[in-house]
Amino acid sequence: MKPAELRDRCLSFPGAEETFPFGPENSVFKVAGKVFALSRLDATPLRISLKCEPALAEQLREAHAAVIPGYHLNKRHWNTVIIDGSLTPEAIGDMIEDSYDLVVSKLPRARRLALRDRVVRRGHAGAPP
Repeated sequence: MKPAELRDRCLSFPGAEETFPFGPENSVFKVAGKVFALSRLDATPLRISLKCEPALAEQLREAHAAVIPGYHLNKRHWNTVIIDGSLTPEAIGDMIEDSYDLVVSKLPRARRLALRDRVVRRGHAGAPP
């Protein structure tokens, strides 16, 4: 997975935005103002930090050498995924989606419904979110 593909995947979700609160080299992806992914897209190897349910975070770390505790983050709730070719783009995409979904699930009901409505409008009318 290349940096542009990683960025595109993170921005493919309703309401997702890329911000730079830690400087122009660090992309922080948010939904409704809440962080679901962080990456320094020019790093080698490419890495992305993702929010994760604690039990799943541990399982992923045990199963994959490329998944480590979140770098400079709460290691109970965050994993850093090293994009070194050992995980498929689909697996990485699934982890990104899980992180986004976890953050969205914690939003107030009205915010969740507004995001869902954006998906429905985009899916039916073809309009961007």
